[in-house]
Amino acid sequence: MKKEELVAARLPRQLLKALQKIEEVEQSDRSAIVRKLLYRAVADWKKDHAARLYGERKLTLERAAMEAEVSVREMMEYLRQKKVPGQYDLSELEEDMTRLYKKVAV
Repeated sequence: MKKEELVAARLPRQLLKALQKIEEVEQSDRSAIVRKLLYRAVADWKKDHAARLYGERKLTLERAAMEAEVSVREMMEYLRQKKVPGQYDLSELEEDMTRLYKKVAV
């Protein structure tokens, strides 16, 4: 199986000019720049998506972090920046404390 696959896209002239500017500044080729920007966009989308599901109470904080492929602390910071209300209740605290005690006891 191929590790990479060719993807073609039609871009508005304004976006193409922006890419050319980035190519000049970064001194890199267009493919590398597009990959770099796409990786960043996908990572941002994953965090946005996980935050939305967390806000809808469809995911726990830990699961949202896993879905976004970031640490729990990074997900907490992202949720704080986006002003997504927390959903940490007493039962979750008890579960976390139980896990913590098990780790400390080992």
